[in-house]
Amino acid sequence: MAENAEGDLNSNLLHAPYHTGDPQLDTAIGQWLRWDKNPKTKEQIENLLRNGMNKELRDRLCCRMTFGTAGLRSAMGAGFCYINDLTVIQSTQGMYKYLERCFSDFKQRGFVVGYDTRGQVTSSCSSQRLAKLTAAVLLAKDVPVYLFSKYVPTPFVPYAVQKLKAVAGVMITASHNRKEDNGYKVYWETGAQITSPHDKEILKCIEECVEPWNGSWNDNLVDTSPLKKDPLQDICSRYMEDLKKICFHRELNSKTTLKFVHSSFHGVGHDYVQLAFQVFGFKPPIPVPEQKDPDPDFSTVKCPNPEEGESVLELSLRLAEKENARVVVATDPDADRLAVAELQENGHWKVFSGNELAALFGWWMFDCWKKSKSGNADVKNIYMLATTVSSKILKAIALKEGFHFEETLPGFKWIGSRIKDLLESGKEVLFAFEESIGFLCGTSVLDKDGVSAAAVVAEMATYLETMNITLKQQLVKVYEKYGYHISKTSYFLCYDPNTIKSIFERLRNFDSPKEYPKFCGTFAILHTRDVTTGYDSSQPNKKSVLPVSKNSQMITFTFQNGCVATLRTSGTEPKIKYYAEMCASPDQSDTALLEEELKKLIEALIENFLEPSKNGLGWRSA
Repeated sequence: MAENAEGDLNSNLLHAPYHTGDPQLDTAIGQWLRWDKNPKTKEQIENLLRNGMNKELRDRLCCRMTFGTAGLRSAMGAGFCYINDLTVIQSTQGMYKYLERCFSDFKQRGFVVGYDTRGQVTSSCSSQRLAKLTAAVLLAKDVPVYLFSKYVPTPFVPYAVQKLKAVAGVMITASHNRKEDNGYKVYWETGAQITSPHDKEILKCIEECVEPWNGSWNDNLVDTSPLKKDPLQDICSRYMEDLKKICFHRELNSKTTLKFVHSSFHGVGHDYVQLAFQVFGFKPPIPVPEQKDPDPDFSTVKCPNPEEGESVLELSLRLAEKENARVVVATDPDADRLAVAELQENGHWKVFSGNELAALFGWWMFDCWKKSKSGNADVKNIYMLATTVSSKILKAIALKEGFHFEETLPGFKWIGSRIKDLLESGKEVLFAFEESIGFLCGTSVLDKDGVSAAAVVAEMATYLETMNITLKQQLVKVYEKYGYHISKTSYFLCYDPNTIKSIFERLRNFDSPKEYPKFCGTFAILHTRDVTTGYDSSQPNKKSVLPVSKNSQMITFTFQNGCVATLRTSGTEPKIKYYAEMCASPDQSDTALLEEELKKLIEALIENFLEPSKNGLGWRSA
C-alpha cells in the first residue's frame, strides 16, 4: 500500500491485522499495541499508523537498543528502540532471566534500583516511573528490591550493590545527554558496570522475554510488597563515612576563607555535594539557585553537559564573581562527572579540561598517599588508570615516581572491572579517570564519581592556597616536573551510520587495500592501532593488547613528533570524536611551540581523515 494512502486508515483498523506491505512491521505494530499499557506512548504509535507514517514506524519498531559504553541509552518515546515503560519492562525481564541463571542466591541477595530526575510529559515517562516499573517486574518474581525513595547520584547505585551484596543494580539515567534522552545503566555484583559477555547475554535474554509477564505492569507492588526496601539513609551515611578515607586535611578545610560555588545542573547533585563538603570539614558551597533543584527541561543551559565549558557555566561564574568565590565546581545532572573553573589574577576564568584536572588529581592523590604512609610503603603496589583516549600524563607521573599505570578501552565500565581485578590481587588504586571529566578518587565506588571529586578539588585548592598557589599554577608545576601534555578533544556530529563506517573503512584501506595511512598531511605516522579490528603495528605480533571492540569504531595514530591522536565513535551520541595530545618531555617547555604543532596536526587530521565538507559532518557548536 502506498504510504500516502495510509492516511485514510480509520480508528477501527487500529485493532485489525495491519497491512503495511511489510510483514515484520505488521507484527511489530501488533505487538506494541497489545503490550503497551502507557496511554501516551500507545497513542504515539496509533497516530503514526493512522497517518501512514510507515518509515517512522519502521524506525521505531523494527530495531532494539544495544548496550553502549553506558548501558542502554536512547530518546524517550514510543518504540522498541526508545526508552519507555514497555522497553524498560522488557529489559528488566531479560535481566531477571539472566540473573536467575547466574546466581542461585538471587532471591536472597536482591537487586538495587536508582534513578535521576529526567522526565518527558509527552510520553508520561520519567526516571522515577521507569525505576518503579523495574522494581515491579522483580518484586512480582519475589526478588527483594532496594529501591531508593528519592533521586540519587549514579555512583550510589554501584556503591549500594557492593555494600548490600546485591547481585546487580540498575540506574535509570542518561547522565549529561540532551533532555529528550534516558537510559538503563547496569551494574554487576562487583559494583562495576557490566562488560562483555554479560551485556550480550542479557540482550539475548531480553529477546526471549519481550511479552510482559503477569505482574510486570503492577507498579503498586512498590508500595505494598514487603520485599521492597529503601536503602537511601543507610547508603548515604555509609558513603559519606567512606569519603573520610580520601580526606587528608580536615582541620585546614574547616579554617579556610576560600569560598566555593556549586552548580548541580538541574540534576541530583545539590544535597549530596553539600553533605560531602560537610564531611570534609568545609562550610557548604554556595549553590547556583537557578540550577539547584531538579528540572527535566534543564531550562537554563543549552545542553546539560558541564564539559561544554564556559558557555554552560555562565550562571555559576557570574554568581562566583558576585560572591567573591575563586573556585566553581559543577556536577552533571546525575553527579557522576565534575567540571571545575578557577578565577585567574587577570579576571578571566580558567575552565579546566578533564585531562588537566586528571594531572592535578594524579599529583594530589599520589602526594597525599606518600605523606600518609610510612617510609617502607611499597610504591610498586600502587596503580592509577585511564582510558586510552585520555591524557598520558599519569603514565609520565608513574614512570618518574615508580608506581604502575594502566590503560583501558574507553568507558568507565572497563576501568571499574580492571580496578576490581587489581584490588582482588592485593593492589592499591589511588585514582582513575576518563578525559570527559569522569574521575574516581580512591576505590569506595567502582565508577566515576562527581560528588567525591568535588570535595577533593576543594581540599586541593585549600591546601594550595596556604602556599599562595592556585590550581592553574600547580598544573604548570606538574607539567614542568613530568612533561607538558597538551591535549584537545572535540567532535563532529554525524547522524548517518553508513558515512561513519565509510570514513573508518577508508582509513583501513588508505593508499591501497588493507594499508593504513603512513602520513597525515605532512605529519609522519609511526604506529597505528585499530581496536575495532584488533590490529596494532607497534606490537611484535601486530595484535592490539586492548580487547577488540567490534561494535564501535576506534583508530589511534602515534606520530613521529610525539603526538597521539584517536578517532572514535561515541557510545552514547551521534558523534565522531577526536582526541589529540602532544606528550613532551620535561625539557621541552616552549608551550607556544607545542600548542602550534598540535593545532596544525589537528587541522591535518580533520582535513585528511574526516573530510567534514565531503562527508556532511556537523561541526561542534562553539
